[in-house]
Amino acid sequence: MKPTPVHEKLSVAGQPDAADIAALGAAGTTLLINNRPDDEEPGQPGADVERKAAEAAGLAYLHLPVTGPSLSRSDVDRFREAVLGAPGPVVAHCRSGTRSLTLWAIGEVLAGKLPRADLLAYGSQRGFDLSGAARWLDANGDRS
Repeated sequence: MKPTPVHEKLSVAGQPDAADIAALGAAGTTLLINNRPDDEEPGQPGADVERKAAEAAGLAYLHLPVTGPSLSRSDVDRFREAVLGAPGPVVAHCRSGTRSLTLWAIGEVLAGKLPRADLLAYGSQRGFDLSGAARWLDANGDRS
């Protein structure tokens, strides 16, 4: 797992294992957010296993599972509030990091912190395709 910094408080990553989670705690991360639904793919640790590893590493843990079709404004708001409310660095993960960055980027656009026109470049500069975020914004009425 290689976290990609996207904000002063937030990095996104692919699926961590127990050693990765322990290393996050040792490095000062305060919150781990899991954006994967349980049983998304075979061999995935699942929220209960991750929660126990996070707690053992001294991390707060939030399981906020989303998929492209299920993503809601409530999910975006909850994600943003968790990141901004955390007392220190946050790592959010999904399978590749794209869903986690999508949640953040949509929130940044809706909060007026990221111009909608810069969305795809914002993702590309970090190695992610945010076309799903653009589609979500189009479908949910934000075309600014």
